[in-house]
Amino acid sequence: MTIEQIERFIGAEPDPYSRIFLKARTVEGIFIKAPDFLELKKKNFWRIVSINRMQEYQRSKDINLSRIFNGQEFVKLSTKG
Repeated sequence: MTIEQIERFIGAEPDPYSRIFLKARTVEGIFIKAPDFLELKKKNFWRIVSINRMQEYQRSKDINLSRIFNGQEFVKLSTKG
């Protein structure tokens, strides 16, 4: 997917939980805006915290709990549910 497509989804989605369909698998989580958000976005990379680590992330706000994904690997984005 392109940067613009992903940005539209992030900006229009009030529900933070997303289902990200990659070419090889599916990830459920939230996109986070860390200090390196703009730098990563320019390269079509996105930080995502998976649902498994969500409670810990909400307590600590530690960006090391996130993983960086390449937007080119995204096939589809949808809300969880």
